[in-house]
Amino acid sequence: MIKTCSLYIDGEPFKFNVEGDFFWGNNELLYKENDNVISKMLWQNEGFNVVKAFEGDEFANLKESIRTIILEALKANEVEVKEAEFELKDYHRYVSTNELHNKVISITRNLETKDFDFDIDLLAKRFGNILGYELTSWVEELQKSHIQIRISRPNTLDINPPHRDGYLSYWEDIINVWLPIEGCNEKSSLPVLPGSHLLPENEILRTESKGAKINGNVYYVPCILETKSGSLKMIRPNPKDGEALLFTPFLIHGSAVNQNTDITRISLELRFPKVKG
Repeated sequence: MIKTCSLYIDGEPFKFNVEGDFFWGNNELLYKENDNVISKMLWQNEGFNVVKAFEGDEFANLKESIRTIILEALKANEVEVKEAEFELKDYHRYVSTNELHNKVISITRNLETKDFDFDIDLLAKRFGNILGYELTSWVEELQKSHIQIRISRPNTLDINPPHRDGYLSYWEDIINVWLPIEGCNEKSSLPVLPGSHLLPENEILRTESKGAKINGNVYYVPCILETKSGSLKMIRPNPKDGEALLFTPFLIHGSAVNQNTDITRISLELRFPKVKG
């Protein structure tokens, strides 16, 4: 079944087609209101907040590490590129087809801490100090860490559908971290639906996991089409360089359309589980 996902981002309407089987859930709230990773925060009802993430040269060092990883992914797919001249914002000038882009992101969306020339666990400790819970980069169910570099070319559907990460068992008790790296601004940053983690499942129309196809791509996360209130009315919190967007995995987010006309948007997604015990 093909349905049109109609949503608003900062008041502007967007539409794209989604293929999948959609259903309304049960009358239950999956978000745990007590002792979850944002329980101690004044912004727990909103479900998200922007915080300072880096000190000194840390952001520059992480950005250079990401540039190196993307360069290696391009080379692995036989893309000719001069290392000294390559800038992240120009990625789309080297990758002009969806087929090639999908090959590159098959590498960049399945990374671990060891792939970075940067101490990712430093961020886990820093955000844990903010939230008041000990965090780790190690995902027990996956038996590894899991990090994604998101690459969104201008004027494309290089996006996730609106979704909740918490539907996947290994993301139930984590903090989502979204870091702007390049080309992230009011036209491209990650949209969220404030307070949506407090919506029960019978107010959400969605697919199952791996049940949504957009532009030929199947997604691990379910696609949320709408809520009982109608079309999703999302906003872009728009963190700046050196900041991070923190949010609960049950907050509806996604559809990070890149409206920049000639700039690739690069972001980093981290998921840090709360240490049990």
